[in-house]
Amino acid sequence: MSAKSKIDMMFGSTQPESTSKWRQQLDKFVKANQHELAALAWALWLENGNKQGTIGIDLVPTPHFVYCPEKAIEGLNNRVDNRLQEILGLVKHHKPEVEVLMVGIGKEEVKLIYFESQPAPPVCFEQVGKDVDTLLGELEERMGLEIAS
Repeated sequence: MSAKSKIDMMFGSTQPESTSKWRQQLDKFVKANQHELAALAWALWLENGNKQGTIGIDLVPTPHFVYCPEKAIEGLNNRVDNRLQEILGLVKHHKPEVEVLMVGIGKEEVKLIYFESQPAPPVCFEQVGKDVDTLLGELEERMGLEIAS
């Protein structure tokens, strides 16, 4: 199933003011793994540029990485009365050499993951010294242990 299909299926309604448990767990995970997430974001950018879309963390059924095409985010934005305008603005103006931008996808909710990496993502990737598949596997395993959807 494509990332667009997943987004279409998952977001009949969006509740941006919700402070569900998965959001808090995702925040904690991102904070603890900023260096590796920045390395992964840069590695995926080197492989695909923005051809695939924005990196997403889909929490259903278990946490894993997906791509969210810009058209899917735009479609979702239209369905939720333009409440995702800020996310779209960041997607359009994303600077992968200094910023990490991902979208957390939970049950009928999305969460923006955005930070400026210190050091910059290319340096993080160099310091981590792992290939994309290894980074994906390790981060997905950690997410599975730390985040309950």
